[in-house]
Amino acid sequence: MMKPVRRWLPGHRLVLVVDGGFAAVSLALACITQQVVMVSRLRWDAALYHPPGPQPPGKRGPKPRKGMRQRSLQAWAERADTPWETVAVDWYGGQRKHLWVFSHTALWYTPRLPPVAIRYVLVADPEGKLRMEAFFCTDLQATPEQILSWVVMRWSVEVTFEEARAHLGVETPRPWSDQAIARTTPVLLALFSIATVLALQLSQGGQIPVPVTAWYRKVEPTFADCLALVRWHLWRTRYVVNSNAEAELMQFPREALELLIHGFPLAA
Repeated sequence: MMKPVRRWLPGHRLVLVVDGGFAAVSLALACITQQVVMVSRLRWDAALYHPPGPQPPGKRGPKPRKGMRQRSLQAWAERADTPWETVAVDWYGGQRKHLWVFSHTALWYTPRLPPVAIRYVLVADPEGKLRMEAFFCTDLQATPEQILSWVVMRWSVEVTFEEARAHLGVETPRPWSDQAIARTTPVLLALFSIATVLALQLSQGGQIPVPVTAWYRKVEPTFADCLALVRWHLWRTRYVVNSNAEAELMQFPREALELLIHGFPLAA
């Protein structure tokens, strides 16, 4: 995936934020080869090493690729003298949150692969509400605040998949052929983008209508509201604007019809 994007955008800085399940030395090395910054969670048992020291004069054989092993992440987390720093980062929901961070550089190593240089960050919540986490970045110059901001930005991708699964049926179809498997999810995600763009155009730069109920109040519109606006426009155009010369239905009050057209998209 990142190779075509790099080919399309050769002069742009690309940052790939992936799930912890994809955190592997092989992927990190591939990102470095493509000049892509990789950010992800780091396993607590990750093998971290110091850079190798200078080769002794006269010593024959290959130069070591790594030095002595560093203290484990769990050991840093449990030590009383770990130099934690307090930083303020952009958090979920548009808030600013103060966190404790400890950052260091290391060589991340997996057998049979070259080690990759990373900057890792331990994150702790001063309020004790969040569990301690570990993240890493292949850009050694990135600050802990920047790394955490990239991690938080990934939440919008999670929301996209959740909304697409709930309203468009992503992961619901069970196709058998390889072509159908390769096409179904991209088409549904494209439909997600089309519905969002149509909703922005239909709102004409204004506020997308947000329904208010007695049991749930929200301020910002979600994809469900975008989808309801698109459905309302399509159904209103079909049943209100383009009327036939001869009546096909019995007379129905326009106010009641408008009420139904406004209500059906929310229930669909």
